[in-house]
Amino acid sequence: MKITRNFFISLFSGVLIALSAIGCSDHESYSDGLNNETKSINAFLADQRVVGSVPADSVFEVGKDAPYYRMDEDGSVYMQVINRGDMNNRAKADDLVYFRFMRYNLHTYAATGELEKELNNSENVNNNASFRYLNFHTSSSSAWGQALQMPLNYLGYGCEVNIVVRSAYGLTDEIASVIPYLYNVRYYKLSLIHISEPTRPY
Repeated sequence: MKITRNFFISLFSGVLIALSAIGCSDHESYSDGLNNETKSINAFLADQRVVGSVPADSVFEVGKDAPYYRMDEDGSVYMQVINRGDMNNRAKADDLVYFRFMRYNLHTYAATGELEKELNNSENVNNNASFRYLNFHTSSSSAWGQALQMPLNYLGYGCEVNIVVRSAYGLTDEIASVIPYLYNVRYYKLSLIHISEPTRPY
């Protein structure tokens, strides 16, 4: 009986140690993911002009040669403004905002130097994406994360931007994958959205 008891104690201890090791391994893996994410973002931005903060007057340079502005202190989001949109027609809190986007995996860019299109709704007129501006209580808004709403803090409806997005600021169900993305996004107030050729991010 004593041997049996010791056996189960040893077995239980072994399971605890194994579970602890797995937990540490997962933590290290996630840390490695964060480091790789930073490297991939830096690899993309190394080929761009970068400004370390939002302009004091919020007047951004515009166009395909405009710089990428760091939008937050941690460098989780960078934005290049392609088109300011209608600055007399700005989003208000809880507006239903429709948008079209293309997305590129920056790990792929770091490895190949090429932007390969992934998830997008730019080419299908029937595939509208939307969120409630500044209302993250709705699942449709929170699901897209914080980064995709940021441009509307400064720009008008009809604007077009390229945004570098760290995973923590992107789609909430993809945070654990720790993949940084470059988004090309165009924003609209109405669901009647015309299809125009998006601007290639570089």
